[in-house]
Amino acid sequence: MGGPHLSALHVLHALCVLLILLEDGPQSTRASACPQPCPPDSSCVGGTACRCDPGFQSSSGKTEVNPGETCEDIDECEQPVEVICGKDAGCHNTKGSYYCTCKPGYRPGSGATKFSNARENTCHDVDDCKPGQNSCHKSTQCHNTKGSYECRCRPGWKPVPGSPNGAHNTVCEQEISFPTWTTPPEIKSQSLSRFFERVQELLRDFKPASAQGTIQDIIQEVDNLLDSPGDLLTLPLSEQHCVATILLTGQEQILRELSKALPNGPLTFGTAVGTELSLEVKEQEDKNVTLSINQATMLVNWDVVQDSGGSGPSVVGLVSSPGMGKLLAEAPLVLETEEQSVLHETHKGLLQERSPVLLSDVISVFVSNKDTQNLSSPVTFVFNHVSAGPRQKVFCVFWESGQNGSGHWSTKGCWMVGTRDASTTCQCTHLSSFAVLMAHYEGQEEDPALAVITYVGLSLSLLCLLLAALTFLLCKAIQNTSTSLHLQLSLCLFLAHLLFLTAIDRTENKVLCAIIAGALHYLYLASFTWMLLEGLHLFLTTRNLTVVNYSSVSRFMKKFMLPVGYGVPAVIVAISAASRPHLYGTPARCWLHPEKGFIWGFLGPVCAILFVNLAFFLMTLWILKSKLSSLNSDVSTLKNTRMLTFKAIAQLFILGCTWCLGILQVGPAALAMAYLFTIINSLQGVFIFLVYCLLSQQVRQQYRKWWEGVRKTKAESEQYTLSSGLLSDAPKHSVVKDDGLTEKNRKLSQL
Repeated sequence: MGGPHLSALHVLHALCVLLILLEDGPQSTRASACPQPCPPDSSCVGGTACRCDPGFQSSSGKTEVNPGETCEDIDECEQPVEVICGKDAGCHNTKGSYYCTCKPGYRPGSGATKFSNARENTCHDVDDCKPGQNSCHKSTQCHNTKGSYECRCRPGWKPVPGSPNGAHNTVCEQEISFPTWTTPPEIKSQSLSRFFERVQELLRDFKPASAQGTIQDIIQEVDNLLDSPGDLLTLPLSEQHCVATILLTGQEQILRELSKALPNGPLTFGTAVGTELSLEVKEQEDKNVTLSINQATMLVNWDVVQDSGGSGPSVVGLVSSPGMGKLLAEAPLVLETEEQSVLHETHKGLLQERSPVLLSDVISVFVSNKDTQNLSSPVTFVFNHVSAGPRQKVFCVFWESGQNGSGHWSTKGCWMVGTRDASTTCQCTHLSSFAVLMAHYEGQEEDPALAVITYVGLSLSLLCLLLAALTFLLCKAIQNTSTSLHLQLSLCLFLAHLLFLTAIDRTENKVLCAIIAGALHYLYLASFTWMLLEGLHLFLTTRNLTVVNYSSVSRFMKKFMLPVGYGVPAVIVAISAASRPHLYGTPARCWLHPEKGFIWGFLGPVCAILFVNLAFFLMTLWILKSKLSSLNSDVSTLKNTRMLTFKAIAQLFILGCTWCLGILQVGPAALAMAYLFTIINSLQGVFIFLVYCLLSQQVRQQYRKWWEGVRKTKAESEQYTLSSGLLSDAPKHSVVKDDGLTEKNRKLSQL
């Protein structure tokens, strides 16, 4: 019986212990269950002995702790960390426990900042080179390492003395490697030799901290040489041009290298004789940067400035050298083939016996990017210069070095955007040394007789076009589709001729000249479009002689002639203006510039219309020929058809086909063709009034009615005036001459 009884007692004892634990907690349990109180950080086990809690051990090293002993914390982190926490983690001991965290430079993938064993380890390396996660100086580049990073000098940079490369606090300065800048052996000049000696001294003693002072000294030395060239001016012109090439290219390269050591920010500098420097050093911030000096302004995209293979700050600089013109005297100008052809068309060509003249200072551009021969976006320059005179053309040029060491002015890759009396805007797709050049050209002598014919003919055409337009508007008997076409053609030609006579030479204001050129472009294209519709309508009218059903074609003409007549020219002009707006207006005329084939925006549609109208004309004559051969005794029909044939031939001039004479102005017959072309085309308005008004029987009848009405009104007015005079002052008229008395008596007899 003892066994079961003891088991019951044990169960009862366990229940009591559980109740005590629930009510008073573990310490009261230990104190009340064990014979003696357990030490701190221990617990009573089985009601008979005390044992240290997990994470603690007795001072004797035994499992059970005696009343006189203490439980001491076990340092779990004394064990190998890889075993407890795993790789790339650290262990942190706590009282009775521990926890693991990722090492610096690592981050837990689970997102938990702490974990308790190696199985929970998800530590992986962090990219410390992301912005804001490292302390690298801007003169260095961050290189991520496993669990950390290094700050290393950028390519072309070196650590500042006392700053070890690779440390977090590394500071670097740029390594400066100056190009060779010495006197060429084939050029014998004491002034140039002394100049290079002084330059070499400055570069040999260069310290990055004194970069700004060295830049100013280099510019001053170049300025002194150009101000007092000495024996340089006694050299042959080819050698002077070679010296200019060496100075321009060398100065550009030296300033680019020196500017690398400058701090961020702008720098401007000027000398007493007018040489100026303006540069900017900064990180990429804005898409565009503008540099200005007194004689020029440059606008460049920052993507062009930056070195594609580098990082950090970039530099862009602009230097003007007014004294460089002494060495560039009588330098030749080389034009591109296309520009030569344009110049020949407009000005006959340059006068070779007179050398081009510099209008502006020579400016040089240097940037961090060394690859500047084919830029993604053009650089814009605005030059201030003296005004050009008559028969002088302005060019945007750059100095191009030749294979023999010399050089010449060239327009390749540069073009003029606009010019005024004292400024010129240029754009270039490369960087070098630039200037605005003035060249003399041979003006095309205008034949005064042709000018008189043009102005007299256009004046007569304006009068006739005005009368024709009034006729088409007021004469109700002839108003139909054909009359509407005549009216629109007359209005367009009237406005075009009027604008041509009054504003074709208004080239003073470039914006106004461009607007005039655009308006003339539209009005003449509209005139030719209406000529095309006239030719189509004439063809359909003659075709109506053999085709029964014509109503659908007539409705089509009425519905679409206005959108086609005014819409097609508007589309052509809009495309031309959107593609090359700066080519509206030339230095001599407010018309389309022949550069880059822009003139074909007018000639192309005109040639197409003339070709189609000529085809319509030939088909019309063929139909009329067949119709005339089939007629017999129908005299009225024969008469009308012959009149239509005459009008068809007359419309050859009206429909613009005589513009083909302009193509024939070549060879020995050029002068005769020029006169024929000018006479016929300037009298186009007269032909319209003659064919469509004076040769129309209905219009003549209407004119006769108008004239009789005017005469009747005038006669009634004179009759009333004469009757009143006779009644009031009869003797007064007795002294009137016989002619006047006879006329009055004749009018009185008509009453």
